[in-house]
Amino acid sequence: MAKYLVDVNLPYYFSFWNSDEFIHLRDINDEMKDEEVWEFAKSNNLTIISKDSDFSNRIIVSNPPPKVIHIKIGNVSLKELYRICSLLWQDIMKMNQDYKLVNVFRDRIEGIK
Repeated sequence: MAKYLVDVNLPYYFSFWNSDEFIHLRDINDEMKDEEVWEFAKSNNLTIISKDSDFSNRIIVSNPPPKVIHIKIGNVSLKELYRICSLLWQDIMKMNQDYKLVNVFRDRIEGIK
């Protein structure tokens, strides 16, 4: 059963989200507007994983579901994005349990309740 919704602005094939717990927006409808993505995640109790600040801005004034993991690494190569995320992924998953928003930076992770 899916727990996470990976936004279209993130790569489709990253090993750490290649399981039944993750669904990529491309597999649903990659033309959904942010509001539709939000409502889909909310109705299915999914955490949105995105580089889009619209979701993290919205969760600040909302209560889950959905939760949001905001990858705030900026423009880097896919290889570098994978390297950074894979180093932090276990900690990101742990923080996602307790926080409605997890911000992922190059050098740190922060959670907001």
